[in-house]
Amino acid sequence: MTAVMQGVRVLEVAEHTFVPAASALLSDWGAEVIKIEHVERGDAMRALASSGIAVVPKNAHVLLEHSNRGKRSLGLDLTSDAGRDILYQLAGTCDVFLTNKMPSVRSKLKIDLETIRAHNPNIIYVRGTGQGERGPDADKGSYDSLAFWARAGVAVGVMRPEYGDVPVPPAPGFGDSLGAMTIAGGIMGALFHRERTGEATTVDVSLLGTGMWAMGQALALSLLLNVPWTPPAVGAPRLNPLTGNYQTSDGRWLSFTCLQAGKYWPLMAEAVGRPELATDPRFATHEALMANSNEAIAILTKVFTERTLAQWREQLENFAGQWTVVQDTLEAAADPQSVANGYVQDCTTAAGVPFHLAAAPVQYNEQPATPGRAPTFNEHGDDVLAELGLDWDTIVDLKVRGVVA
Repeated sequence: MTAVMQGVRVLEVAEHTFVPAASALLSDWGAEVIKIEHVERGDAMRALASSGIAVVPKNAHVLLEHSNRGKRSLGLDLTSDAGRDILYQLAGTCDVFLTNKMPSVRSKLKIDLETIRAHNPNIIYVRGTGQGERGPDADKGSYDSLAFWARAGVAVGVMRPEYGDVPVPPAPGFGDSLGAMTIAGGIMGALFHRERTGEATTVDVSLLGTGMWAMGQALALSLLLNVPWTPPAVGAPRLNPLTGNYQTSDGRWLSFTCLQAGKYWPLMAEAVGRPELATDPRFATHEALMANSNEAIAILTKVFTERTLAQWREQLENFAGQWTVVQDTLEAAADPQSVANGYVQDCTTAAGVPFHLAAAPVQYNEQPATPGRAPTFNEHGDDVLAELGLDWDTIVDLKVRGVVA
């Protein structure tokens, strides 16, 4: 893969997933990322023992690996003048400063925009927040389950009456990872702009804004019609029998999105072994098919329960319409398309434990990025300090005083 970010240096003061995952992507694409961690405990993610739905194995902390792959770690006390001086020296050597600290914390630690820019006027200053940099909740913390999922309308968008409750996000760090991709793209745009104009910009991405963008089409329809977006009620009629899900005899599901129903209905009739359905007056034209959609759905529902998933995979292999199998994460990882495109990559922890990570979703020159491993806490601290010109006696003194780990 072409390392498109090679030569770019990123300084990160952030924890958890949302913002760190952004610089992890940049690292995958060739950037050097220096991660500043709390001088005693490190990134709070290191101590996370559960995702909320599953225990995180101790031998391979894959949640940490996902958002910190390929970085260099330095434990630094940012509450001390000496610690901040080191940070400022590092900022002077970097292209990007990246943080998820709230405005009040940035001011308290003296890592706000004005202070960092005073030490490097050309640095791109990046803020990842819960609700945005402005407004009454700008200084309130959040998580993706709140700002992205609940507040932005995503949860309501997947809510169904039969649940009787608000659905939870489908995966740990779900909105965080989408937001991180957004931040990474924003940084690359800012770097391009600086290259073209010489102007260093700020970059702001929030979980709320990312969630609203993900719901963008529904949001636009809602505002146009002045009706909140909610999913269709259970049993609501579908105008198109070739959009939706059908269950197989072994309890699996097939998902179809053939928007041109009239075009694909004869092909579907042939594929399921019911060619007579193509000329059935109820379905023979697009208009007739739409008018008798419920009857067509009932027929397909019965037909698909007559064979197993494996049988349908074979029988639908040459069907030209758009469809797929509803898969779990293990099946998605083993999917021939995932394998062929390198969407899952092999990794190894610092201790040599093998594990796997989702690859960066953008590929250059037809090659997936190979992720590095996450650093152990302060793994590169001495080297980073030495690169700043600090001699060993000075580094030892900083360690004794608790300025560096």
